[in-house]
Amino acid sequence: MGRYVIRRLLQAIPVLLGATLLIFFVVFKLPGNPLEWMSNGKRMPPHIAALLTEQYHLDDPFLLQYWHYLTGLLQGDLGKTFAGVPVSEIIAGKFQVSLNLAVTALVMEAVIGVGLGFYAALRRGRAQDTMVLASTLLLISIPVLVTGFVLQLLLGVKLKQSTGIDFFPISGAFEGWRSYLLPGFVLAGTSIAYLTRLTRTTLVETLRSDYVRTAVAKGLPRRRIVGRHALRNALIPVVTYLGADLGTLMGSAVITETIFNLPGLGQELFRSVSERQQPVVVGIVTLLVLVYILANLVVDLLYAVLDPRIRYE
Repeated sequence: MGRYVIRRLLQAIPVLLGATLLIFFVVFKLPGNPLEWMSNGKRMPPHIAALLTEQYHLDDPFLLQYWHYLTGLLQGDLGKTFAGVPVSEIIAGKFQVSLNLAVTALVMEAVIGVGLGFYAALRRGRAQDTMVLASTLLLISIPVLVTGFVLQLLLGVKLKQSTGIDFFPISGAFEGWRSYLLPGFVLAGTSIAYLTRLTRTTLVETLRSDYVRTAVAKGLPRRRIVGRHALRNALIPVVTYLGADLGTLMGSAVITETIFNLPGLGQELFRSVSERQQPVVVGIVTLLVLVYILANLVVDLLYAVLDPRIRYE
């Protein structure tokens, strides 16, 4: 097991280098000069412009700029913004919000998606199964922007007016875990639909397999057949999807964080791209890649828990 973990971590190094190199190149090729944004389009004094250009290596070739960033990254330095603020401080203030939102969405996705998929699989071909599949299609077809505003109006405003209790805060992150309930569901909505269908399909296929038929022929209780034999094998692709989706949820929360006014990495990433804050953009992407790599490593290790036949050499 230890060898496998070390090998996977070593394999993550070229992935991390490739991701940072790609995003660094994209930001490097964006039109405009970051110094023009800092001066609001006005002419910056030549000596200040020269000082900033030298400090941030703006006149250096692309590969040389990337080398400067990489050497700093290896020393734990994510760089500074053009205003002199360390990128690590900016990310530290935003990361917890995005992590809370992503974890809330992931828990909702796992509970609701797996639960509905399990329910539909055991009632395949019945009215309940059709209703679940139709609901997932509806959830997929509605844009996140629409879902967010509708839930804000119905559960955040109307429900508060009728009960006098603020069950679901609609703005900011000031109410603890309750602040992430609505945005978490909005962020996870599409993933819930996909996970429901994935769980249903894999469980239906597993229930048709030979070893399940053998267990039925031996007279084992249905609860044991489904829970111990069928569901564990059916959950392997589900766990894979959840692990990959954690990084996606953290990186694609721009719209959700904007609707609910959550000061997370999504909003900061959008602002940094528009302002050509290259160190911030690359720093956030580097962090998201690390989260994605670690999540997939945990998923791989969970395979052995779900299926004892899997061994890591």
